Amino acid sequence: MEAGQEVSAWRPRVPGIAEVLHARFTGHAYPMHLHDVWTLLLVDDGAVRYDLGRRERGTPDGTVSLLPPQVPHNGSSATARGFRKRVLYLDLTQLDETFIGPAVDGPDLADPLLRRRVGQLHTALAAPGEELEAESRLALVAERLRGHLRPRLLAGPPQPGRGVAHALRDLLDERLVSGVSLDEAARLLHAHPAHLVRAFTAAFGIAPHRYLTARRVDRARRLLLDGLPPADTAAEAGFHDQPHLTRHFKRFLGTTPGRFARRGPAPGRRPATGAVRRAAAGGQDRDGA
Repeated sequence: MEAGQEVSAWRPRVPGIAEVLHARFTGHAYPMHLHDVWTLLLVDDGAVRYDLGRRERGTPDGTVSLLPPQVPHNGSSATARGFRKRVLYLDLTQLDETFIGPAVDGPDLADPLLRRRVGQLHTALAAPGEELEAESRLALVAERLRGHLRPRLLAGPPQPGRGVAHALRDLLDERLVSGVSLDEAARLLHAHPAHLVRAFTAAFGIAPHRYLTARRVDRARRLLLDGLPPADTAAEAGFHDQPHLTRHFKRFLGTTPGRFARRGPAPGRRPATGAVRRAAAGGQDRDGA
């Protein structure tokens, strides 16, 4: 791993949470990518700037950022010293797809109670045997998030109909591992190849090939956390071979597949010191959790 970078990731035994990621980066910048789950982000030190929905965003001090699935975003440090973050990847059982539009409109939430609850959830997730506590805290976090997004949903404009860009996205998702050539996609969708690329990029803010690579990296990280060796993961995620996987994985996550798979919470682990511990601390909130 590059100097000044730390990555710790694991899959908790808590329904609704696909992955937990704790990381510190000084020079790494995430390229445009996307997930099929929700990204719930706390920045404990430094600040992050990112693009989402064709708008530049940031992580003001004390906020919680919620990045929706299927919407491309990038990320880099907004300070010279880098940043330290904690991330929960929440599946669609916690927030369904109807909330994607409202989250794009306002991903950064200034809510001290929500931030404290998310910190408490991270602390519970790092403690073996505390799954019930983690499930209880997740329920309160998800309820709070829905409370932020639901009013925007009711006030939002009607969603546009699906077109060739969405059809291409469905095809890429269907052929995630085997892949599909642009010419074949054009034949199947009855569109000119250049029109497909332009329409997809205009609709989603990311080129089709970059979308496919990002989805494959997402699949790879899940397989690695399930214990699959990197060489087998490469084939199962649609990469040509292990070096092909490693090149893209390091570009997205700042570490290699092998190192990513070996990192996880130590037994009884708690956030260590400084800003991470302060952000996770807190007694009972008004719901008694």
